[in-house]
Amino acid sequence: MLKRAWFRQIQAVVYIVLILLLYSTLNQQLTYLDAHLPVKVGEKAVYSELPAAGQQEGHKEPEYDILIDLTQSMLYLFENNKLIKKYPIAQGKPDTPSPIGVWHITNKARNWGSGFGTRWMGLNVPWGVYGIHGTNRPGSIGHRASAGCFRMRNRDVEELYSIVPYKTPVVVYGGPYGSMGSSFDRLAPGDRKSQVAEVQKRLQKLGYYDGSIDGIYGEGTKAALIRFKEENNLPVNHYVDWGTYKALGILAFE
Repeated sequence: MLKRAWFRQIQAVVYIVLILLLYSTLNQQLTYLDAHLPVKVGEKAVYSELPAAGQQEGHKEPEYDILIDLTQSMLYLFENNKLIKKYPIAQGKPDTPSPIGVWHITNKARNWGSGFGTRWMGLNVPWGVYGIHGTNRPGSIGHRASAGCFRMRNRDVEELYSIVPYKTPVVVYGGPYGSMGSSFDRLAPGDRKSQVAEVQKRLQKLGYYDGSIDGIYGEGTKAALIRFKEENNLPVNHYVDWGTYKALGILAFE
């Protein structure tokens, strides 16, 4: 029993340190969405919830942080830097990966739509609509089964929804390579993912890209990449491969 309690304490400390490190290194690439504006999804608009009555000025509320570890398919909830809950989740399939990075909950809704279970908490991911939500397929929990969102059992997402306010930080950890997760995917025009955002950041830092860091491999990113390859004696094509990652300085354990 003492061994198990000691291990839990060490694990909690590790996750707190991980949150702080990821938060400091990745937060610069993100932008806040206005919490009171609707987020349009097709013809639907989802409005952020207003602060609860207890969140009035001068009243000290607990601070919450969420860590989603894709290597374990687990969501960890921290209150004032103390681990208080953990829940199993389903994550994105290999061809529709979940977004790695530091995000915030920007809208909340009940019974948001068919297939999304009983609760929805939207995230400010710039290249698509992603959120933490329930599911009518509980058998998918623990697997890479979604289109990129984080599925939870309905009873779990209802509990989490009742605890965390909007603007709660959500750190998504995907592996040892930071924004790259656990692999260096070969990127092509049209891709939308965390790896594209990291390439955009490097191209921007080197003076080749002046667009937004939105994680979308569009025409602006393609033009910047071609110019970078031409000036650095790389094979000129539209792909980001291992040689491109190396030339950009995107290295493991950086």
